[in-house]
Amino acid sequence: MVARTEVNAKKETYQKAEALKLVKAASHLLVARGKKVVEFDLKKDKPDEDEVLKLILGPTGNLRAPTLRVGKKLVVGFDDAMYARVFA
Repeated sequence: MVARTEVNAKKETYQKAEALKLVKAASHLLVARGKKVVEFDLKKDKPDEDEVLKLILGPTGNLRAPTLRVGKKLVVGFDDAMYARVFA
C-alpha cells in the first residue's frame, strides 16, 4: 500500500524553505516548464539552490502546482510524457 497525502495548493502553500525541504528529501527532481522537462539526479548533479528555486517556485514565490512526491522522486509541473515515465 502506498501512503498518499493530498494538499489543496490554494489553501496550503509551500514557500522557499518548505519547498527546499521537499527537494532535499528527494533523490531525483523532474520539473516541467512549458514543453521542456528538466531532470536532476540530486545525488550526482547537486544543482545550485537558486537554480532549483527558479524552476520549482512560481511568480508568487510558492511551490508550483501540481507537485507530486513519488517514492524518492519530486515531480513539479505537468507534462504527459514526464508523467508516463514516472508512473510506468
